[in-house]
Amino acid sequence: MAIEQIKMPQLGESVTEGTISKWLVSVGDKVNKYDPLAEVMTDKVNAEIPSSFSGVIKELIAEEGDTLAVGEVICSVEVEGGADVNVEEAPAQKEEASSTNVSQDTSNKARYSPAVLKLSQEHDIDLSLVQGSGAGGRITRKDILKIVESGEIPKATQTEVSPTKAVETAPNPPVEAKPMASAPSVPVSASDTEIPVTGVRKAIAANMLRSKHEIPHAWTMMEVDVTNLVEYRNSLKDDFKKKEGFNLTFFAFFVKAVAQALKEFPQMNSMWAGDKIIQKKEINISIAVATDDALFVPVIKAADEKTIKGIAREITEYATKVRAGKLTGEDMQGGTFTVNNTGSFGSVQSMGIINYPQAAILQVESIVKRPVVLNGMIAVRDMVNLCLSLDHRVLDGLVCGRFLQRVKEILENTSKDNTSIY
Repeated sequence: MAIEQIKMPQLGESVTEGTISKWLVSVGDKVNKYDPLAEVMTDKVNAEIPSSFSGVIKELIAEEGDTLAVGEVICSVEVEGGADVNVEEAPAQKEEASSTNVSQDTSNKARYSPAVLKLSQEHDIDLSLVQGSGAGGRITRKDILKIVESGEIPKATQTEVSPTKAVETAPNPPVEAKPMASAPSVPVSASDTEIPVTGVRKAIAANMLRSKHEIPHAWTMMEVDVTNLVEYRNSLKDDFKKKEGFNLTFFAFFVKAVAQALKEFPQMNSMWAGDKIIQKKEINISIAVATDDALFVPVIKAADEKTIKGIAREITEYATKVRAGKLTGEDMQGGTFTVNNTGSFGSVQSMGIINYPQAAILQVESIVKRPVVLNGMIAVRDMVNLCLSLDHRVLDGLVCGRFLQRVKEILENTSKDNTSIY
C-alpha cells in the first residue's frame, strides 16, 4: 500500500488559494480515479476537485471552511501497489512529533482559517504559542480542539496579543483573516434572521473588497440611441428562435459591439501588474450571470471573432449552466473585460465594481423610450445608458471616452442594411 496526497489545484490564472466548501467523501470511502472529492470555492465559482488516484480515503487534512494555498495538501488516499510515496508518519510517531519536535517547516504557521480564528477567540487562545500539525506548520481546527479538551490554554505571559492581532502582524496574512478583525457589532433582536455568509457569497465579498481597496475607480456614462437596433432585432427574433432554438437577445449585440471596439482600443483590454501594465491580445468578454443568491462571471473567449449569433448561443449556454449548477472553473478563466447586463432588471444607471484584475467594467442599462430632440424636433426614441467603471491607474478619461464613443457609433449604426447576425 502507498499513501498519495491530493493537493489544492490551481483553478484559474490568478487564483492562489481555494476554500473547501463541502467534502463529498469521508475517511474510509473507496474512490476511483477522477471521482469528485470536494467542492472548492474560489473567486465567484465553485468547482469539484477530482481524485488523482483509485483507492481509499485515508485522511481529510482540511476542514470544511478552511482556505488553503494552491499546492497545499487537502487529503490523502491509500492506493494499492508501488512504494510508499509521501507516506505520513504512523499515528504514534506523529503524536510524539507534534508534542516534542514539530516539523521545522513553519511557512504556513500564520495562515489561520476562519474556523481556527473563531475557536481561538472563543477560548482565548494565543495562536502564536500554538504548534500546528498541518502542512507547513499550519494550525488546524483539530489542534485547537485538542487544546480545548486538555484544558491547558496557552496565553502570552508578558505582552497580551490577541489571535486577531497576531494575524494582522504576521507576514503574508491570509485574506480571510481580515474581515474577522473588523467585523462590526450589529444588534440582533428576536425577530431578526441571521443568514450565515458561506460559499460563493463569501468569495464575492472578498473579491469586491479587494477590488475597491486596490483599484482607484473612476466612472463615466454615455447615452446611446438604439432605435434602429431595436427594430432590427425585433424583426428577426421570432424566426431566429424557430430556426436556432435559442433567443436572439439585445445583450448579444452589445457584447459584439464592445468586442469590436476593444480591438480598436486595445488599451481598454489591459490589467495592472504593479510595475507594468499588461495589454492582453485576446479579447475575452466576462459576462455577469446572477442567481437568487450569487453572481457568476463566465467568459466568452475570442468574442471579437464570433458572430452575434455565436455570442447569443454562448450567453444562453452559460445562463443554463449557472442555473443548473454546472459552471466549471474553466468557464470562468481568461476574462479581459467585463460587460454586465444590469438593464435586465430595470436599472437605468449604475456604477459597477471592476472585476479584479481587469481594468474596466461596462454596465448595459435598460432600453427605455424617451423623448429626444432629433433634427430640431421632439421624437420618441429607444435610448440606453452605457456606464463604464475604470481603473484610473491603467486608463484615463480620454481613451475611455473615445472607446465609449466607438461603442455608441457601432450600436447606433446597427440595422438590417449594414449588420449581419451570422
